[in-house]
Amino acid sequence: MSSSLDDVATFFDDFSPVADRWRRRNRTYHRLIESLTRFVVRPGMSVLEIGCGHGELLAAVAPSRGVGIDVSPRMVAEAARRHPELEFRCAAGETFVADETFDYVLLADLLPFADDLLAIFRNVSLMTHTRSRVIVSSYSQVWKPVIGLAERLRLKPRKPIRNWVAPEDVENLLGLAGFDVVSETRRVLFPKKVPLLSAFLNGVVANIWPLSIFCLTYWIVARPRPTSERTEHTVSVIVPCRNEAGMIGEILERMPQLGTATEVVFVEGGSTDGTRAEIELRITLHPERRLLLVDQPGHGKGDAVRAGFAAATGEVLMILDADLTVAPEDLPNFYEALVGGSAELVNGSRLVYDLEPGAMRFLNILGNRVFSLLFSFLIGQYVKDTLCGTKALLRRDYEAIAAGRTYFGDFDPFGDFDLLLGAARLGMKITDLPVRYGARQYGQTNISRFRHGWLLLRMTAVAFRRFKLDPVRV
Repeated sequence: MSSSLDDVATFFDDFSPVADRWRRRNRTYHRLIESLTRFVVRPGMSVLEIGCGHGELLAAVAPSRGVGIDVSPRMVAEAARRHPELEFRCAAGETFVADETFDYVLLADLLPFADDLLAIFRNVSLMTHTRSRVIVSSYSQVWKPVIGLAERLRLKPRKPIRNWVAPEDVENLLGLAGFDVVSETRRVLFPKKVPLLSAFLNGVVANIWPLSIFCLTYWIVARPRPTSERTEHTVSVIVPCRNEAGMIGEILERMPQLGTATEVVFVEGGSTDGTRAEIELRITLHPERRLLLVDQPGHGKGDAVRAGFAAATGEVLMILDADLTVAPEDLPNFYEALVGGSAELVNGSRLVYDLEPGAMRFLNILGNRVFSLLFSFLIGQYVKDTLCGTKALLRRDYEAIAAGRTYFGDFDPFGDFDLLLGAARLGMKITDLPVRYGARQYGQTNISRFRHGWLLLRMTAVAFRRFKLDPVRV
């Protein structure tokens, strides 16, 4: 190790015996860090933590395999004693490379003590696979005088902080090491426990700009940059339809071939205009195509989408509205964005190009833009159009979203929030894909502006509570 890393190791060796006493004095801060990390890291995954200390954070995320490294031999020995189910090694992130890959790599409060951040991130890139996530959390420069004062008043241990690295610097270094940033947020405005006040400051005030810039920590989630290699996939296009008999034939005529094979799954929701009979006729007329008819078990588009996904056999899952206000000819662009690695959830955006006359009313446009701003704020990723029905993702990612659905609850009749919120919580890369939005040519819309608008507000409130409030209630 370099002399600077030797100095850090010596300090934390000496600090190890008193670490618990300081941790108790600042228990709220450490509980917040654990809670916020658990929000992103799924339990039962493989996790590497660089700068693990006594191993409390690594143990808190409940990994199936957990490996922690630290430059301090005493810290590592104590971590191994406390958490024998995990593996700990004495090493520096600048030089350590394991002969395996991990689902998550954690760097929590490590950056202030690092000697070579680019070397650390490059080594991390050797221990990640295409679906890995790197989670970096560190102190904000805004708090430098506050932390200095707290150390002088012995409210916080005096540590050898050498780096005050801005989020923009971290994003740049991650890019140099071959990572793409998925999201960046600021958390923890008040790192002490005061009933009600702490939750209000950390869950509400901390999320209001410009007050958010005064937060103690910033959090960055990154993924390995996709390579030029690609794998072709089979595709299932889910078409929820209710009273869309006049569109079934056109859907099949205009449906492009996607990937290695294309399956069309019609989910029929109790139509009264002969939609079911029309689908059955088309299936009979086209025995050479993979066409499925699924009876919707419940109500709402979200229920139809979930039923279609359950019946589909493709490796890529897409949604296409039966009214064809988004053209089937746009679906190859969704496929390319997904298999090319540009996104892990491709979200159609109707608000980039000019709208066809009559395609969307003014209040709908206004509502879409408002919900776009709210959702971008909530999930830390930019989403211009939350309610476009056309989306694409890999089956395995949908299954991960479905497995965590109970966290938000089964509250979304549209299905859009279900996918967007689930993907954001998993740290998936959400990318907007502009589409042209046309006017409906057959039947009437099933959307009620005011009733469904109120429902969207309720769903936004649920999302705010789950994304902003719950992770900071400690």
